[in-house]
Amino acid sequence: MKQYVTMAALVGFSLVASTAIAQGQFPDKPIKLVVPYPPGSGTDTVARYAAKRMESALGKPVVIENKPGGNAIIAAQTVVNAPPDGYTLLWAANGPVTTNVALYDKLPYNPLRDFEPVARLAYSPMGLYVPAGSPYKTAADLFGDAKKRPGKLNYGSGSATYNIATEWLLSLVGAKANAISYKGSSPVLTDLAGKQVDFAIAEYSAALPLIKAGKLRILALTSEKRMGTDPEVPTLQELGYKDFFQVAWWGVFAPKGTPKAVIAKLEGTLLSAFKDSETTQYLEQNNFSAFTANADELRSFQKTEIERETKLVDRFGIPKL
Repeated sequence: MKQYVTMAALVGFSLVASTAIAQGQFPDKPIKLVVPYPPGSGTDTVARYAAKRMESALGKPVVIENKPGGNAIIAAQTVVNAPPDGYTLLWAANGPVTTNVALYDKLPYNPLRDFEPVARLAYSPMGLYVPAGSPYKTAADLFGDAKKRPGKLNYGSGSATYNIATEWLLSLVGAKANAISYKGSSPVLTDLAGKQVDFAIAEYSAALPLIKAGKLRILALTSEKRMGTDPEVPTLQELGYKDFFQVAWWGVFAPKGTPKAVIAKLEGTLLSAFKDSETTQYLEQNNFSAFTANADELRSFQKTEIERETKLVDRFGIPKL
């Protein structure tokens, strides 16, 4: 009997000790933050800010690794296949952890089963853009031509999220256009400015430099309210598409099986950083907004988003990939 009691005590002590070590020593080496989109995108911009705040709080380097392509599947699988120790994290936008479920018949990973949620942190509204020299001065101009000439216009899509958003809008308009896929918002917007495609929906923050440079024209926003930097630009809801609302949001996920103590430390570090006045000022100056939620709240939000976007794909007949 004594032997069983001793063994149980040893197991209990081992669990307590391992938790203490995870909390006390993590991190003891650099952390890799995998970003599914290229440098220059809004996703990448906020990820780099988060990495700096993490470095300051945790005392170890946080390295950004951009892995664009495959509608964020490449980046997601990189993290899924990484050791579950907290040193490889996914800086996720909508695409890899919600939208891909709705858009793919056979996704090579399961966002609910294969990831541990850490924290949701920020969002950016999207905008509807055309080249500065486009004949479309308003959203009504673009929609009118797209309806008159179904399938003649091309739009740039930087991810599955933008594909769904654009197809949803086209369905509401009663128009059809051809999707041209890209590895993120930055190359979409570059080609749009060069008139390689006719229009695009993309992050407002990523498009703003090209708008200011006179290379892009913004026709409408996808958020519920107008932006202070462009108060004259209407929302699509104001233009009559009252059900249309889509933003690009960002959060952090870890591989399944990452110790709870490590998740808790990362969660606390990120939420603390994104709730302080320094971050509020940074986000406002760069046309982002805080959108904080803890790990449990992020998981609930993720499930709700998957359900919502799956219904959108089915409702509007968006082709599965």
